[in-house]
Amino acid sequence: MPSTEQWKTLAEWKHKYGDLTYLRILNQSILFINSPSLANELLDKKSAIYSGRPFLPMASGLVGWDNSIVFASYGTERFRQQRKLLQGYIGTKASVKQLWEMQEDKTGIFLKRLLDGPDQYADHIRWTAGAIILHATYGYQVQQENDPLIRTAEECLEDLSAMITTGAFLVDALPFLRYVPAWFPGAGFRRIALGMRETLAKMGDVPLRIVERQLESGTAIPSFTTSILSGPPLTNAEADNLKWAAASMYAGGSDTSVSMIHAFFLAMTLYPNAQTLAQSELDAVVGSDRLPSFSDREQLPYVEALLKEVLRWSVVAPLGGLHMLTQDDVHDGCFIPKGTIAFANIWWFLHDPDTYTNPMEFNPDRFLGENPPPDPREYVFGFGRRICSGIHFVDASIFISLAMTLAVFNISKAIDPVTGELIEPVAEFTGGSVSHPKPFKCSIKVRSAKAEGLVRDLH
Repeated sequence: MPSTEQWKTLAEWKHKYGDLTYLRILNQSILFINSPSLANELLDKKSAIYSGRPFLPMASGLVGWDNSIVFASYGTERFRQQRKLLQGYIGTKASVKQLWEMQEDKTGIFLKRLLDGPDQYADHIRWTAGAIILHATYGYQVQQENDPLIRTAEECLEDLSAMITTGAFLVDALPFLRYVPAWFPGAGFRRIALGMRETLAKMGDVPLRIVERQLESGTAIPSFTTSILSGPPLTNAEADNLKWAAASMYAGGSDTSVSMIHAFFLAMTLYPNAQTLAQSELDAVVGSDRLPSFSDREQLPYVEALLKEVLRWSVVAPLGGLHMLTQDDVHDGCFIPKGTIAFANIWWFLHDPDTYTNPMEFNPDRFLGENPPPDPREYVFGFGRRICSGIHFVDASIFISLAMTLAVFNISKAIDPVTGELIEPVAEFTGGSVSHPKPFKCSIKVRSAKAEGLVRDLH
């Protein structure tokens, strides 16, 4: 198994071994799916037996992620209750509409931060994603700099990405090692797990305590958690599920948005023609006297196509989420035993040249016309009963960020201050379970004095 960019190796295996590749690493059976039609057959149509989650000794047993919907076993009371809570608040397009105004307001602050500090665009992306998801989840108003809740979420997600990388910790292959005492030689993973567990507990407990204090003082802002806590008293189990559903929402939604919006800036730097076409559409539909809003979305087909291409070109979770078989299966004569962990190679689904012509090129035009290829949203947000509950919320955050940014800023290649030459960024991405563009430089300049005025006049 390669340690980085596994999805590219798996795509090569497709040509050697076919659309399904099965292997065992020590005592664990793993199935890699390299065909979207097969992913639909197995993960969607057979979701009743493909929606389990593996028990990962490090992430679940030692750190505690099994409390969240991310790792909760399908069909358990914990999974059902947390999913019900999330579906009720952000699970439909209609429910997400209540958050549009807030998303527009926070993105307006993002524009101001870009205007005042364009070189720190990556920090502004993280800040805005955190501000939106924390407001939606807890009604929390993020500090302008070094917010402690955003830092905690980032640490948790870095920990989680490390834990679910194949081969990262020996205890996942040899589960009995989790019973070894922390002082035992070679048991450094126990000390690492303890630190990760403390960070995870902080992510779940601290913001909820803030909400409870605000409710007592009458200063709470409407949010996911306040909508539940303002109702009838909760049992201990209900309160615990609320805590973990909120933590899952606040961690997962933020990281996905950060990766996708960061990729958008990279794409605009490398492909200026796509930027020009999107700006021409925005100018024609929205004009120069106001900023775009969600009400404009249906009249912006090219911006919509650009969003789809961002999702396709830079896949945030190249191997998707983990699916574990809860009983034996036989598919097309192949026996797949209970307990097998199945991965869908989403990166390949969206980079197959037979489906997406010149897949390494960023080209929103591919999604326009009479016979466009499949919408990437069919793949990037998961399959079956493990599909992301916040798909509509994340999609809305990305759209408004793209539209408002392009309306007032030009993104281009940075100039080396010493040589005066253009700095050519490279389209490279990190190799973890959640993929982000590697750091790059770009130039961000306001399009006109009028555009600057629109940003300055925002509340």
